[in-house]
Amino acid sequence: MARHWTLDDIPWQLFDPSKVDADLLRAVKAATLVEHNAEDYVTYLCNVFGDDPAFQAAARQWGIEEEQHGRALARWCQLADPSFDPAQAMADFQAHYRLPLDVTNSVRGSLNGELVARCVVECGTSSFYSAIRDATQEPVLKLVAAKIAGDEFRHFKLFLDHLQRYQASQPMSRLARLRIALGRINETSDDELAMAYWCGNGRQGGYDRARESAAYAWRASRLYRFGHIQRGLGMALKACGFDPQGRFSQLFAALGWRLLQWRTRRLAIQLAE
Repeated sequence: MARHWTLDDIPWQLFDPSKVDADLLRAVKAATLVEHNAEDYVTYLCNVFGDDPAFQAAARQWGIEEEQHGRALARWCQLADPSFDPAQAMADFQAHYRLPLDVTNSVRGSLNGELVARCVVECGTSSFYSAIRDATQEPVLKLVAAKIAGDEFRHFKLFLDHLQRYQASQPMSRLARLRIALGRINETSDDELAMAYWCGNGRQGGYDRARESAAYAWRASRLYRFGHIQRGLGMALKACGFDPQGRFSQLFAALGWRLLQWRTRRLAIQLAE
């Protein structure tokens, strides 16, 4: 197995402050906190999969890599904005947002459902960092985003492998999986990203979920191109049992792209007001 990359593999000396996009920086600060919060997700997953030591081991390794993503993004944010204090931002975030760490049953209703949700998250993050890679002109962020996107795609395959293992003995219908996937996609407007955006960007004003969610979503959604959406949704549909290259996936991607464009326009108007 190839050695996993480390922060020492990143040529930080190539950082170019003239290529930093201020709006993208604000979105990356939020992503830093979400990635760095992986330890809570590992605890939750190990509780839920309490009788599956193989999955628990995989989840712990996943958490190590996710936490490294947070540290890499935090270091880039500090180069772009020396006033950014990732430790303080993380403390603020965890003081206001925590996962349910005392549960032993999946909030998705089943282990299959939990794995579908995890696959969807990895689809989303792989697409997001691919979009950052292709949108940014700053060379260090471009490389960091490329490495993280590759990790997230591999993490999707990890969760998909475990999902297929559970499907073999406890099958869940395609419709049930699709319902969970769509529900998880909709949760991108919940408190986690909104709170991360607020805490990562100095907690300006009182916390307003709708406002912070819109501010983050506009800065993130404007990065995407159709290929990012097509690939991400195709991966999500694969976890639901659909052909990622099939007619349904093509129509789903076209609809998803139109909805994203419409939402980006609406968010721009909302923020202007």
